[in-house]
Amino acid sequence: MKFSERWLRTLVNPPLSTRELADAVTMSGVEVEGIEPVAPPFDRVVVGEVLKVERHPDADRLTVCQVNAGGPPLTIVCGAPNVGSGIRVPVALPGASLPGMSIKVAKVRGVESHGMLCSAKELGLAADAAGLLILAPEARPGSDVRALLELDDQVLTLKPTPNRGDCLSLLGIAREVSAVTGAPLTPLESRTTRVTLTDRLSVALEAPQACPRYCGRLVKGVSATAATPEWMARRLARGGIRAVSALVDITNYVMLELGQPLHAFDAAKLEGGIRVRYAQAGEKLTLLNGETPPLTPAFLVIADEAKAVALAGIMGGLDTAVSDATRDVFLESAFFDPQAISGKTRLLNFESDSSYRFERGVDFAGTLAALERATQLVLEICGGSAGPVTEARAMLPSREPVRLRLARAERLLGTRLDGTQVSEILRRLRFEFSAAEGEFRVTPPSYRFDLAIEEDLVEELARIHGYDRIPATLPAAPATMLPAPEARRDIATVRGLLAARDYQEIVSYSFVDAAWESDLAGNAAPVALANPIASHLSVMRSTLAGGLVHCLAHNLARKQVRVRLFEVGRCFATEASGQYRQPVRIGGLAYGDARHEQWGLKGRPVDFYDVKSDVEALLATRPAELRPAQHPALHPGKSASILVGGMTAGWIGELHPRWQRKYDLPLPPVLFELDFDAIGERGLPAYNETSRFPPVRRDIAAEVEEGVSYQAILEGLRREQPAIVAEIGLFDIYRGTGVEKGKKSLAFRVLLQDTRKTLTDAEVESAISQLRRILQQQFNAKLR
Repeated sequence: MKFSERWLRTLVNPPLSTRELADAVTMSGVEVEGIEPVAPPFDRVVVGEVLKVERHPDADRLTVCQVNAGGPPLTIVCGAPNVGSGIRVPVALPGASLPGMSIKVAKVRGVESHGMLCSAKELGLAADAAGLLILAPEARPGSDVRALLELDDQVLTLKPTPNRGDCLSLLGIAREVSAVTGAPLTPLESRTTRVTLTDRLSVALEAPQACPRYCGRLVKGVSATAATPEWMARRLARGGIRAVSALVDITNYVMLELGQPLHAFDAAKLEGGIRVRYAQAGEKLTLLNGETPPLTPAFLVIADEAKAVALAGIMGGLDTAVSDATRDVFLESAFFDPQAISGKTRLLNFESDSSYRFERGVDFAGTLAALERATQLVLEICGGSAGPVTEARAMLPSREPVRLRLARAERLLGTRLDGTQVSEILRRLRFEFSAAEGEFRVTPPSYRFDLAIEEDLVEELARIHGYDRIPATLPAAPATMLPAPEARRDIATVRGLLAARDYQEIVSYSFVDAAWESDLAGNAAPVALANPIASHLSVMRSTLAGGLVHCLAHNLARKQVRVRLFEVGRCFATEASGQYRQPVRIGGLAYGDARHEQWGLKGRPVDFYDVKSDVEALLATRPAELRPAQHPALHPGKSASILVGGMTAGWIGELHPRWQRKYDLPLPPVLFELDFDAIGERGLPAYNETSRFPPVRRDIAAEVEEGVSYQAILEGLRREQPAIVAEIGLFDIYRGTGVEKGKKSLAFRVLLQDTRKTLTDAEVESAISQLRRILQQQFNAKLR
């Protein structure tokens, strides 16, 4: 929120400089984001009255003016198109310093000019100007322009937190400054409007919970073309609001002054009384900004007997807006529940000053006072006659007393405040309270929606007492080591393992594009977000694959040719029972060459088995198995599920060609994903006796059907292997001459060893014969 410092100091004027004032407000918790002067420095610029204008004898576009600048008439040559006798304009006298120039007596086409008539641009008040800056007719010639236009003012920009809606007005800021600095608050002049009409409009609250208070008043016979006073236009401009017309400017002015949004209807365009209701499905309403949003019953509207005329708390309707032809107005001042307005501007894709305030909470006790203030300004500026106030009221928010204990405040703040100090702070905050035996009962005012519990009041004590006055005391707490079970790995260990295998960690959003879920997880019903931060981030991820592929594409677009990524994060899924699950998963991706480019090895693209070895390294402490399986993200013939302890723990495979084309990837990456719970457990180290006797190696070559997997054979051998067999491993696969079509030859390396003696040939041959029988009987193998 922007506001004029001069305007603020009419309400509260502490003996502080601008910077000191800003620092004091910021330290109280309401950040002053910026301080800007309303005009650059210049001097010797006074009000001048143009007495006479004549054509320049040697220039068609110049005029020679006689100007009263508070002394003898000055001759000034001027080229502005709007110069004329009788107007009052800024005059830069000889010796004046303007932004970017200095003024001196000079001849212009043979005529000596004793100064310059100035536009807003030349004074640094505007980026462009079509002519001279015309001043008020009552401006006294010779008076200082800076004083006349209050150009020694500063514009302060506040950034209050969302819970401090009371600081979105000059009155609210003045209350805050008064509380922080102890300076007295000058109350606004309050006068009861003299009612001279009996005419009124009826008001019906059909949605009393959303609008528990509505005040309205007819003012007839106004002059809609009356000029907005310069002081009001100036304050509006410095508050960031453009002057439109006197009636509109008055409503905006009261909003800035008191924080209560108002609206003025053209009474002649209203049909019957006012109804506050929810919109009907398909109802149409063209707003002041020209938009016609699709209304639903979730929107609260102001309506007459025939139609909706305004979007409650957000913006008025175009059809009932005031214009230069308006003679009678209906002024509206209402309190709308923040829940009824909150979130609606996101649906509309625009925000207004009114909605910004109503969403954060407006003082429901000040509704009538704001209407009276607006009525007074209308009568003073636009004339007319005022009717009585029509007020409809339902159940307003209650302000229940909150208990505040001195002992609790001391415990939370780390410093002691006695009862006298607390009482003084509460009085400066204008809170109603009672005190007894170290305990206060505090009733929050109607404009402080953020005060509901004891801790809120303790925060108020800290703000006003001063955060910088609270001593910094280091906490004294015993340091105890957390248990670190040896049988479980933590995430940091897993991250270290992947980093050691040349993977780089990424962190991506948990909310993703719905298309990623459909493509890469086959998830047609992902967990949807109620208020997504962007349309393409509308659902929660059930897999890490989308973020990995997106990051890969990002790196490829920046000429990276070898990419290895991993991520550890939560995924979100819905079970058949309707319950949400949030498992922690580990996902990885490898793309490009298997090794860094070098002279000693020939380059080759990474394949399934390269990434399989990385996964096996992660699962080194748990027995794992890979089985061919289908996955929506993966190539049908190059994918597998990962089983740990007989339970599915993840998947691995090459990206499906369809998604490779869709996401514009030159080569297919290989991906994997594992549940952390499945790999977090690890067995405790156990002692195994080391044999002092040499091992014996035998090789077995077996010809089996192409469809028989190595994993099945290995499991079959291990189930029934003799005790002296220490290791079985595959070292060759052969297809070709000498092997029947549709079959393959597998060569196994068998190591045999005993911890107590040297094996005899008979023992070795017996063990090998048993393994051969397993191959023949279980897998119909032909031994070679």
